Amino acid sequence: MGQEAKHPIIIGITGNIGSGKSTLARLLRQKGYPVLDADLLAEKARENKEEELKRLFPEAFREGVLDRRALGRLVFSDPERLRALEAVVHPEVRRLLEAELARLRAPLVFLEIPLLFEKGWEGRLHGVILVAAPLEERVKRVVARSGLSPEEVLARERAQMPEEEKRKKATWVLENTGSLEDLKEALEGVLLEIRRRFGVG
Repeated sequence: MGQEAKHPIIIGITGNIGSGKSTLARLLRQKGYPVLDADLLAEKARENKEEELKRLFPEAFREGVLDRRALGRLVFSDPERLRALEAVVHPEVRRLLEAELARLRAPLVFLEIPLLFEKGWEGRLHGVILVAAPLEERVKRVVARSGLSPEEVLARERAQMPEEEKRKKATWVLENTGSLEDLKEALEGVLLEIRRRFGVG
């Protein structure tokens, strides 16, 4: 996929809960592009900061093991506790991401980051792809795949920046309201523009 680059082109992938970020990331991986997943790094960050989390959120642990759904219920219903969690986890996620970027030897890297705009990551990136879909459709998707209740999904949605605001900030918006083939076709258009703009991909 081109010459190795000392400073890779970094493109963010974001979107609110249930939008299809992970589907887009999977399509990119199938094409051979490296895609870093901030959620997986957040899991590693929570492991690294477990003792601190036990002190802050003892009721989210069951027999010494973090119950992520219990933690979600705690923080997504209380903005102050959400900020406390983010203050512990997000700097560690950023550190792990930077380490992964330094390790990779690719001219073009994608970062899947749900809270990309909320946490100011756009300044570190060369462009951002927003995957968008209507709220009702997104809630149905998440309930079907996760076992979360609609209320729990909406609590997570409220903790994110509104999709309309993200549309104004994104470099590219992919409407994920049709078939997988439609999404693939829209992605091809973005990749073509990345190749033209940056000479990679």
